[in-house]
Amino acid sequence: MNSDRSAGPTPAATAHQRFTLPSPARRALLRFGLTGAAALGTTAALGTATASAAAPATPTSARRPGTPDEALRELAAGNRRWRTFRERHPDESPAVRQSLTSGQHPFAVVLGCIDSRVPPELVFDQGLGDLMTVRSAGEVLDEAVLGSVAYGVLELDIPLVVVLGHQSCGAVKAAVAADESGERLPAHIQYIADQIAPNIDRTQQGDARVDSTIDANVRAVRARLAAEPDLAAKVTSGKLAIVGARYELDAYRVHSVV
Repeated sequence: MNSDRSAGPTPAATAHQRFTLPSPARRALLRFGLTGAAALGTTAALGTATASAAAPATPTSARRPGTPDEALRELAAGNRRWRTFRERHPDESPAVRQSLTSGQHPFAVVLGCIDSRVPPELVFDQGLGDLMTVRSAGEVLDEAVLGSVAYGVLELDIPLVVVLGHQSCGAVKAAVAADESGERLPAHIQYIADQIAPNIDRTQQGDARVDSTIDANVRAVRARLAAEPDLAAKVTSGKLAIVGARYELDAYRVHSVV
């Protein structure tokens, strides 16, 4: 079993660096942040694991984080490995592959962008059966995306949903450019821009506007998911956390967007 499955980041993050979650989930997770110099964890030692370390043979369901707290710990540990080039590439062994033929038990839903530079399984150093990934340009929500997220939470009892934006998001850039120029984008791309447009930060200019809008868009998507009645009930009971995060392309780190 990976040591990082049970040992998460220490409670050293400052208050402004932590997730902001509805109670009681917030109380359970206050000590786990996704930001600061050690985003998605603290600077705790990673041990002697290297990228060539063998993946564990234990089926993933036997080690599955069952609470929002545990799921955040695992994502924290995985991103720490990723950004320090100590990936373990877990849950790729023959035993795990065989175990997954009879069912799946992912521990987190990651709603991310389609950008090829931000694959959630790599960014969080996870493997087969660990994450349910839902991807749309700019994390835009429609009925298919909402249904996909809801399926993971309501049918598979996944305890954590992460809305993952990223630095230099092309969808956000396109939406901002179209908003400023008034020009229509080709075909269905305009739909994406229309969904992002309400979140454009018009208090900023140039690159700062795009950068700020990336965060504002993550917040808006997270808030909409949290307002879905079935998901909100899970959050209120403490069985689910819905959080916003952002991946920095230049630093390989994930940090919270609150």
